[in-house]
Amino acid sequence: MPRGRYSLHDPHDHSLLAEEHFQCAPGPSGWRYVSQVTTPSGDHAGSVDLALDDLGRPIRLELHAASWQVRGAALDGVTWVRTDPTGAHATEGNVRAHAFTGTSPAFLIATTRLLRLTPSASATRVRLVAFTDPVLAPRTVDQSWALIAREAHATDNAPLTVDEYQVTALDTGEQHTVHIAGDVVLAGPGIELQHLESPPSVFS
Repeated sequence: MPRGRYSLHDPHDHSLLAEEHFQCAPGPSGWRYVSQVTTPSGDHAGSVDLALDDLGRPIRLELHAASWQVRGAALDGVTWVRTDPTGAHATEGNVRAHAFTGTSPAFLIATTRLLRLTPSASATRVRLVAFTDPVLAPRTVDQSWALIAREAHATDNAPLTVDEYQVTALDTGEQHTVHIAGDVVLAGPGIELQHLESPPSVFS
């Protein structure tokens, strides 16, 4: 069960926004990721709880940020309920999309589990609902994902396979690279892996 810490940065000016303390693991029904998010000063800022089925679909999502809350799942596309900090108002949303995304590295892992790309495959288009900080506002985004390299790196234990993905935002054409080993993001836009207590899980 990988356990560790990511630092989350502004991808433009690289200022530190938050740290995400996470643990994740494959299970009999898929994969689960839970984390606590803290501000640079160490104050609690939110949490992530994401569970995928064995096909990579989100069967449960619960996000907290700035007292806002989102609960969602794959249902008629993706469906979610967003609750305001007072708890007095809840709005439901539904979009014909494949999955969710957001600032947490968990969503990058989830997208790769959904797409199951191979290095020889062409880029694949995916529609996602992004929940943007700090109020978890939903926004539908279209992306293109391509697995452009897969390399095995020697370690003290077993070889570590690292996948390099190129992700393109189809509305702006902006591209970025994501490096993933198993169920851990090694590097991505605004994401740095600061600490890892155990090796990444290997998916079958």
